[in-house]
Amino acid sequence: MNASPAPQRPTSKGNAQRSADAAPYLERGSRAYWRASLALLFAGYATFSLLYCVQPLLPEFTKAFGVSPAVSALAVSVSTAALAVAIFIAGFVSESWSRHRLMTLSLLASSVLTVIAALLPDWHALLIVRALEGFALGGVPAVAMAYLAEEVHPEGLGLAMGLYVGGTAIGGMAGRVISGVLADLFSWRIAIGGIGLLGLLATLAFRALLPPSRCFEPRRGVGFAHHRRSLAGHLRHGGLPFLFLIGFVLMGSFVTLYNYVGYRLLGAPFQLNQTQIGAIFTVYLTGVVASPWSGKMADAFGRGRVLIASLVLMMLGIALTLSNSLTVIIVGIACLTFGFFAGHSVASGWVGRLAAQAKGQAAALYLLAYYIGSSLIGSYGGHFWTAFGWPGVAGLIGVLLLLGLAGALWLNRRERVAAA
Repeated sequence: MNASPAPQRPTSKGNAQRSADAAPYLERGSRAYWRASLALLFAGYATFSLLYCVQPLLPEFTKAFGVSPAVSALAVSVSTAALAVAIFIAGFVSESWSRHRLMTLSLLASSVLTVIAALLPDWHALLIVRALEGFALGGVPAVAMAYLAEEVHPEGLGLAMGLYVGGTAIGGMAGRVISGVLADLFSWRIAIGGIGLLGLLATLAFRALLPPSRCFEPRRGVGFAHHRRSLAGHLRHGGLPFLFLIGFVLMGSFVTLYNYVGYRLLGAPFQLNQTQIGAIFTVYLTGVVASPWSGKMADAFGRGRVLIASLVLMMLGIALTLSNSLTVIIVGIACLTFGFFAGHSVASGWVGRLAAQAKGQAAALYLLAYYIGSSLIGSYGGHFWTAFGWPGVAGLIGVLLLLGLAGALWLNRRERVAAA
């Protein structure tokens, strides 16, 4: 790690308002920087693999429990809904709790609950445990974003955030592919249990690698009035609410695609099995490239431009999935996946830069909108599938992306005016 001044305990009056010059940042290229980036890559992997390992198993739940596609999708939606609530709470708690401890406990609890979910015989019991798992995971995403925004030097933040989001891409891909293969070879229970055990291993790696916070001082005795003022400040900000909207759009579109494309590919004319569908989900690996690349591009050319390009690419991707050619559909899924991870990497990093204070709370608001999009749109998309088939699902996603593009154009204009 590059030499830098020793951290100074903030006074009660200043309370962590240190200047950038005095802050012992993790400098890009230093050993501590890469340890933090790798640790949060493991955290991102665990979060997404645990959260979405059931997504390719939705048709299996339909058969095993006799539920409709929309009801089966609740296995994903109850987790993301609980996660949204937990993230909002974590945004407040994180101001007075150890970042390291909160993230470690969250990952440990959610991994154990995933193993328990694999053993449950009843559909409603499974949904309850999935909701508890989502709630347990709430201590990771917002706190991870806040940790990076506080600890990493601004010049390296785009890449570090991109690596974290890249970890979520690896987790999302591994969770879907591994669970799909294990379900085909053994059963959906073995699939979920295996993902839970891998989550425990990732938790151990995260705990061993993450450097302690040096730029964060827990704030004791912070009352409701402080949180209310911070919350109001974020919502009145000229740019943050548009980033919250974009988070809603990005995740709502992304999860809806992956929730229901399996139903389409299992049926005529494709007739694929779970292993083949799981293999298609390796397009998640495009997110491993998209996330750090988009972070670097945003640092170099502006966040607004990269965000606009990401949303346009997602629109192209969903249009391609309307084809009856399996190859074209896979290309479309890849385009939407690449655009999603690029857009999320830019938007999540931008939140930390725009929030002048209470960065954990600002990150929590972004992720609250993000996972509400996953829960609401991801579940409601099942009704579009039942009523209109894949064109209905694609149309729903297209309308969402147009809304997000309007928000990105506004943010780009605001960024250009600020830079002038």
